Amino acid sequence: MSDPSPTRPTLGITALGMYVPERVVPNSDFEARMDTNADWIESRTGIRERRFSAPDEYTSDVGVGAVRDMLRRDPQALQDVDAVICATVSPDALMPSTAALIGMQVGLTGAAAFDLSTACSGFVYALSVAQGLILAGSARRVLVVGAEALSKVVDQNDRNTAILFGDGAGAAVVGPVPAGYGFQDFIMGADGNGGSSLYLRCAAPQLPGGFPMGESVGMNGREVFKFAVRVLGDSGTQVLAKSGLTTADVDWVIPHQANVRIIEAAMERFGLPMNKTIVNLDRYGNTSSATVPLVLREGVDAGQITDGQQLLLIAFGGGLSWVAGTMKWWGGAPSLQAESNAQQAEVTA
Repeated sequence: MSDPSPTRPTLGITALGMYVPERVVPNSDFEARMDTNADWIESRTGIRERRFSAPDEYTSDVGVGAVRDMLRRDPQALQDVDAVICATVSPDALMPSTAALIGMQVGLTGAAAFDLSTACSGFVYALSVAQGLILAGSARRVLVVGAEALSKVVDQNDRNTAILFGDGAGAAVVGPVPAGYGFQDFIMGADGNGGSSLYLRCAAPQLPGGFPMGESVGMNGREVFKFAVRVLGDSGTQVLAKSGLTTADVDWVIPHQANVRIIEAAMERFGLPMNKTIVNLDRYGNTSSATVPLVLREGVDAGQITDGQQLLLIAFGGGLSWVAGTMKWWGGAPSLQAESNAQQAEVTA
């Protein structure tokens, strides 16, 4: 494991929040308009339902919801935050950045702000970028938001994509944590040769080489599946080795939530049982940049992720991109402790 120098701070997550829209969309909603049924969707993907944002609710709105949840848990969470990164592939606009729109609404006007677009890898990518900004002296603390309103950019009549994606957001603050905790190492990568397997058009009608793109999210599910199984195993193994760890050291694998079969294959590759991972895609579907922080937040609230545990974060996405990170969980801050079921019920009521 790479040891920090005496002057290098140990950095990690110091606050955490989440938000999912109110509207629940069960698998049965797709039966009337496409050749599918609820049981088939669940058997192929592990997804039972997902959340869709309201017609007037966009990515900045769900991102703000996650930050406000964080502030509800810890009113001081944004103290000394001077940069905002929003990981998203469904931004409100290309400019202004969704990060700037979120910052404006949560009291961070004037903070540096930019969006990061590596699809489902985005949140973990952004954790690494936030660490780099702080180590470079360009920021004191960084708000990282993974937020998506994918229902707005997916063709709801396309069986290949409509059944998979949902909306939601997770937010984290990256800052100094006590020695022995926090981020250890990251592995990041991308291969544009796989761009035609998972894409969303913006200005160009086609990719380099002439591959045409439609108006909505496009995906070659077979190719993405094969890529994901390989890259999650490879990147996870590489970052463990870089950190001086083995799978035996891992308390929890926190994976991107795309398909339960992909997660099962990755866990088999690591030689770890499924009870060493946390799965919530059955309730939220694939929320792209939001999946990892949603799992972290729910894992903490369920009392599964606790102080001092070793985490392995793994994700893949459009690009095609991949990322893996290791971190020792610090549970000492107010929003990094489990919230009782009674408290959650009170907040929901």
